[in-house]
Amino acid sequence: MSLKRTHTCGELSEQNIGDQVTLNGWVSARRDLGGVIFIDLRDRYGITQIVFKEEDSEAHAIAEDIRSEYVLGIKGHVEKRSDDTVNPDIATGRVEVFVDEIKIYSEAETPPFEIKDGVETGEELRLKHRYLDLRRPEVQKNMMLRSDAYHSIRSYFHEADFAEVETPFLMKSTPEGARDYLVPSRVNPGKFFALPQSPQTYKQLLMVSGYDRYFQIVKCFRDEDLRADRQPEFTQVDVEMSFVDEDDIMEMTEGLMQRLIKDTMDKEVSAPFPRMTYEEAIKTYGTDKPDTRFGLKFVDFSELVADSEFKIFSKTVQNGGGVLGIKVPGQGTMGRGELDRLTERVQNEIGSAGLVYIKQNEEEGTKCSVGKFLKDETIDAMNEKAGAGMGDIVLILAGPKPTVYEQLGELRLMMGKEHGLIDESEYNMLWVTDFPLVAWDEDTQRYHALHHPFTSPKNEDLEKMDSDPSSVSSRAYDLVLNGYEIGGGSIRIHNREVQKKMFRLLGIDEKEAEKRFGFLLEAFKYGAPPHGGIALGVDRIIMLLSGGNSLRDVIAFPKNQKAQNLMDGSPDYVDPEQLDDLHIRLQEDIKQQN
Repeated sequence: MSLKRTHTCGELSEQNIGDQVTLNGWVSARRDLGGVIFIDLRDRYGITQIVFKEEDSEAHAIAEDIRSEYVLGIKGHVEKRSDDTVNPDIATGRVEVFVDEIKIYSEAETPPFEIKDGVETGEELRLKHRYLDLRRPEVQKNMMLRSDAYHSIRSYFHEADFAEVETPFLMKSTPEGARDYLVPSRVNPGKFFALPQSPQTYKQLLMVSGYDRYFQIVKCFRDEDLRADRQPEFTQVDVEMSFVDEDDIMEMTEGLMQRLIKDTMDKEVSAPFPRMTYEEAIKTYGTDKPDTRFGLKFVDFSELVADSEFKIFSKTVQNGGGVLGIKVPGQGTMGRGELDRLTERVQNEIGSAGLVYIKQNEEEGTKCSVGKFLKDETIDAMNEKAGAGMGDIVLILAGPKPTVYEQLGELRLMMGKEHGLIDESEYNMLWVTDFPLVAWDEDTQRYHALHHPFTSPKNEDLEKMDSDPSSVSSRAYDLVLNGYEIGGGSIRIHNREVQKKMFRLLGIDEKEAEKRFGFLLEAFKYGAPPHGGIALGVDRIIMLLSGGNSLRDVIAFPKNQKAQNLMDGSPDYVDPEQLDDLHIRLQEDIKQQN
């Protein structure tokens, strides 16, 4: 007979003293003090201390054989802990349950690692036994944060009269973006579906169909090289709206983020969020996803050193490059050894040719690492432009644009993290706008879309799509949180001829466009409203809210960096009969591995 739960393991308090209760859970720890056995019973709600007294001989005898991770049902009465045994670290720490009845639902072997927070076991072992890793309180906290986020997102959009519409997982392969995951069709030999990299064309078709406010929490798939903040399958909040402009999308998204952070973290975030153009972001922070929780904005010294006797500076400027720096406050006392090590890191980790510094401290006064090549008045002017004073250091890089922006951006982040300049409790969001519509790719010798081929150019730049594509700005916008891009969107092209022009610009000829996107172009014939939207990365948002630095920490069953699920062994070989059904033949070298 089972013991049906009356309370969770995180629920009991002094108000329950004297109550008869039934708890179910896993044994987190067991302590045998001779006549008395204590166990910590754990479920996803918390931990309760359970007491087996020797005089309760039957329950005590069973408890003698209990080990970690056994699954139990216990029935007993709640008593107050003595003042010297109160555990302030758990919610139930002022009470304990004395057992009257116990049932072992399941025994357990010794786990390959301890089920506790802060375990130092390697990630591969934890991923192989993910069902055990998911028992750990810190991982469960992340899963519950994710669940709460879903509830908050859905509530927000339903209250704003959005329709939640599901779009297909089996769709047509398109030539843009990352590699598709392909799915062979058994009933259509030689033909393949693709798993969606995003529901982009479907949500645009929903706008054509009159569903003017759509959202979906949706799985997307990209066959690309992985890293800590990337997974082959990921989740996004997909949003599309009709008869709107950029401000409407941004305002709706700001409201969502305010609601989400309030509901999950109980923190207020002010809106509207700051806005910054793409060009300003690159020239100020070296990236289109700047972390604005700290300063260290770029200072451009190019004009000051254009005629300098220090040839590295002057030649760089003459060749169209830049000489840029950041002021790091309070670090003017950095010693020679420390600066030599920093220079080495800048060369090896960031890829810059070298590092120049100007530091000021009481002992040395003003000291520049290339002072013998620069006039004192030039050094003073550089300090003045950087706003550097006694106790500060200015770190300077020189190189071609835009490489030098990117390198200094990395150095800025390095300094911010290592010198405690970042307030980890903040949620700093901003919009990055006015992206170029396209960029030239030297490898393929053609233009590619910075966002996607359905992004609308700015109306005033339409004529330049033929004559000067690189100068065309798009109606795209990215949402950045603490240095991570968490969302991207745009106003879409809704005019059939403009869409055709965009395809031509990207090297997609009319025949290919018709083959891949003919259904969308056909739909535009029958009246398409102006529309736009955004997609927000759920995994990345939850990672940032949880304080983590890997998507794998906030996904229940993640893949490793080789796109493998170590727990179930996928991807795996399949029986030859299955391949025959799909009209697929393996190459000989792969067949031999199978």
